[in-house]
Amino acid sequence: MARKGSTANRRHPLATVALIAIGLMFTGGGYALFSSTATAETSTASQTTIDEGKKLFAANCASCHGLDLQGTGAGPSLLGVGAASVDFQVGTGRMPMAMQGPQAMEKAPQFTAEDTEALAAYVASLSPGPAVPDESLLDGEGDASNGAELFRINCAMCHNVAGAGGALTEGKFAPALTGVAAVHIYEAMVTGPQNMPVFNDKNLSPEDKRDVITYLKYIEKNPSPGGYELGSLGPVAEGLFVWIFGLGAIVALTVWLTAKSN
Repeated sequence: MARKGSTANRRHPLATVALIAIGLMFTGGGYALFSSTATAETSTASQTTIDEGKKLFAANCASCHGLDLQGTGAGPSLLGVGAASVDFQVGTGRMPMAMQGPQAMEKAPQFTAEDTEALAAYVASLSPGPAVPDESLLDGEGDASNGAELFRINCAMCHNVAGAGGALTEGKFAPALTGVAAVHIYEAMVTGPQNMPVFNDKNLSPEDKRDVITYLKYIEKNPSPGGYELGSLGPVAEGLFVWIFGLGAIVALTVWLTAKSN
């Protein structure tokens, strides 16, 4: 009798496994429900932003770029430019253009940061393209020496080795890079605005771009160790300074000595 009671009260060997399986089912189901709800809320917020961007685009951009982004005679197609291009062009005030010219000029932005984000989201939703970079690539904490080398090889011929900018052909120019937000420098590299070439991740990796930004921010914060930098325009400006002031001083001294002897 005692043995029979003991056997009856003994758990089945699979009871523990069954309990664990039930617990996992409840846990997994709850997690899936929570995840799907969060995803749905995120998707709704994103669609709201896209819809707002569509309205802004129709009111402010479609006259030049077309309602379907295919472009017109007054503006290029925006298919494939991505959110990064919109954020750069609108965020720096280059778009909308104030007037037609050799290139779009930088000016005070016409849209708020929220409106710019909405426009970028709408354009990116219609075709894939470069995205706005992550904040970790814009912190200026990369390798400044590697960035300096990359900048000299790829950018200095237009922007000057110190980022002071320079003239191009047909009334165009490479702008100075002092005071430019890190996000816009990165976006310019991946989208190639105006006459600038595109530096995709096969040309310059995201870490390389971070290093270039680090270099530009370093020279922006640190004064020239050689004294007055003469606009950082290089040997032409330095030679002109010596020609005008150096030789001018010698001529003035010669005239003074001659007058004194007479």
